[in-house]
Amino acid sequence: MDILYLLVPLSVVLVFLAGAVFWLALASGQFDDLDGPGLKVLADDDRSVFPVTEGRFDPGQKGASPPP
Repeated sequence: MDILYLLVPLSVVLVFLAGAVFWLALASGQFDDLDGPGLKVLADDDRSVFPVTEGRFDPGQKGASPPP
């Protein structure tokens, strides 16, 4: 029964700590746009991450085929 004197205040401190972390996340704008990142993944974006130079063909590249 004596352990309750330790566990109850510890759990109250833990609840306040979790509340403070949640409040800081709200204040920093963490939850402002919940739908945007999910829709950005589904967007049809044909741009490549690497710049492509048209008309250049590197025969040494693995799996490369000449342009049509």
